[in-house]
Amino acid sequence: MIGNVERRCIELGHYIVENKATVRQTASVFGISKSTVHNDVTKRLSNINPLLCSEVKAILDENKAQRHIRGGLATKEKYIKMKSQNNEK
Repeated sequence: MIGNVERRCIELGHYIVENKATVRQTASVFGISKSTVHNDVTKRLSNINPLLCSEVKAILDENKAQRHIRGGLATKEKYIKMKSQNNEK
């Protein structure tokens, strides 16, 4: 069982680095919870592969810095869609 967890941590780390993916995107692709992804790549991966962990941390820090922008864009799209639906009525 331990080997499977270690392998999963490494796979998650590689996926995040290769795709510059968010924790949410990674969880969706692998079919696991966001909490599991976060624990695997922040806590467990540091003991298994510190170099990969530092690369993942850089990606996650970048994503965290941009999340307010993504949220604003999502809200903007929501209101544009609502406005266009109201105009169609």
